[in-house]
Amino acid sequence: MPSGRSLKSPANLPMLLAILSLLGAATTQTTQPTTQPWQSTTQPVLKSPGELKMHHQFLDLAKAGNIDLLFVGDSITDSWRRPDRGLAVWQKYFAPLKAANFGISGDRTQHVLWRIQNGELDGFNAKCIVLMLGTNNLSSPPNNIRNTNEETIAGMKCVVAAIRQHQPQAKLLLLGIFPRGQAADNPYRRDIKVVNAELAKWDDGKNIFYLDIGDKFLNPDGTLKTELFFDGNLHPNAAGYEVWAAAIIDKVKALLAMP
Repeated sequence: MPSGRSLKSPANLPMLLAILSLLGAATTQTTQPTTQPWQSTTQPVLKSPGELKMHHQFLDLAKAGNIDLLFVGDSITDSWRRPDRGLAVWQKYFAPLKAANFGISGDRTQHVLWRIQNGELDGFNAKCIVLMLGTNNLSSPPNNIRNTNEETIAGMKCVVAAIRQHQPQAKLLLLGIFPRGQAADNPYRRDIKVVNAELAKWDDGKNIFYLDIGDKFLNPDGTLKTELFFDGNLHPNAAGYEVWAAAIIDKVKALLAMP
């Protein structure tokens, strides 16, 4: 797998797309695969029957078109649609911008790859796509096996390449993974810092734009602002979604306006 900097070079993009093409055989499945989702961050995989139901809802939205702004990700993105968390903020900031939310709780890079390779980014031409993903790859599933930082980066690289393949005209706003864990020295913080440092290298100022707003959720001593989180640890509450929206809205509007 090439280094993160290779995404800046159009000459190397075909190599990443070739990797995705080789993985394409896995994208025809419509039932739960036998491979556990944490065993590969770069092989497309469907998470559950519940995801399949939401996937078909997203396909309907994609087919209908009229999407200028698309959010893609896991539960942190998913919860923009929850009345007790992000919905009111979404209606205030993003709904007027012809926005759609393709976030699904629990998703990892491999799940998003499956969704992209099965049509969620086809049938419309977005102007801007906001990607928030990766924290679940760094989490431990029931058997206490998690993806390494390097595996998580590889998965993110494939997701970014797939987005560029299916929506080449869209500006990609690649968000740094939000901080998690209340303490400043929480092990997750170290892993997130490593992954985010690599994601930042992919900003080319033309098609991919990296933005880290993690400090908006931290106190001066590095502890988490628990008053911004629904669970005091990972998922923002309504106040947290207001912070998120306010921190990116100007950048989103600028990317929407770019040719």
